[in-house]
Amino acid sequence: MPPVPARLPSVYLPHGGGPCFFMDPMPGLPPHAWDSMARYLRGLAAGLPQRPWQILVISAHWETAVPTVGASPRHTLLYDYYGFPEHTYRLQYPAGGSPQLAQRVRDLLRDAGISSVADMQRGLDHGVFIPFMLAFPDADLPIVPLSLQAGLDARSHLAIGRALAPLRDEGVLIVGSGMSYHNLGSFFGADPRDQMAARQFHDWLDQQVAHAAPQQRAQALESWQKAPGALACHPRAEHLLPLMVVAGAGADDPGRLAYRDQVLDKDVCAMHFG
Repeated sequence: MPPVPARLPSVYLPHGGGPCFFMDPMPGLPPHAWDSMARYLRGLAAGLPQRPWQILVISAHWETAVPTVGASPRHTLLYDYYGFPEHTYRLQYPAGGSPQLAQRVRDLLRDAGISSVADMQRGLDHGVFIPFMLAFPDADLPIVPLSLQAGLDARSHLAIGRALAPLRDEGVLIVGSGMSYHNLGSFFGADPRDQMAARQFHDWLDQQVAHAAPQQRAQALESWQKAPGALACHPRAEHLLPLMVVAGAGADDPGRLAYRDQVLDKDVCAMHFG
């Protein structure tokens, strides 16, 4: 392992909608709907205190009964989106894996009393390779995926993140890939009540993540469903739960709002810790 002069942050980022950054806008949508998110993703690596030597990623698109760690030295891609242009099913991202990091992740989870299993087959889903094609376009950093735990319990995912916090001092960038607004039933609509719910929930996220003390932050995130607009933004929690892992890995470091904008008049954001 190379020298590690600085602790890396843990990062919760938005991964967009399907292969949105690599296609023309869908009919009827604004032509620049995803531009600001793409700019944030392209600038992510330059804003880190040092170049990571490996990445651990928790995607909203992988759920298992037991926390599962991708341990293969090579990755295929899962084009797990539907109805998009043909060329988006030929996108490539040839990043390798890291069995050594996978084992380190499992050891840390074991030491925290959390059972896990290894997976040698599953590829990288679009919640990984689509944003990483912008954030880390050279595909030269080994990637280890970690699943969400079925049940989508916030406290469990915060605990997983806390167990993995030492990786940040070992040159590993911990990334949670989701969307801070993910209600597909209302995302493409123009109901002002949905817009207000998104604004209220993101104001709450900003207050509880970027301005609260770490203990208060954890308590608030455990009860995120009680936040204003929360269930309107997340009828199901899978796109928010990567934030819990990342916040847990943030430990006692402060959080900050690294990006906030609107897509189709719905607030979206990224959060960094440390």
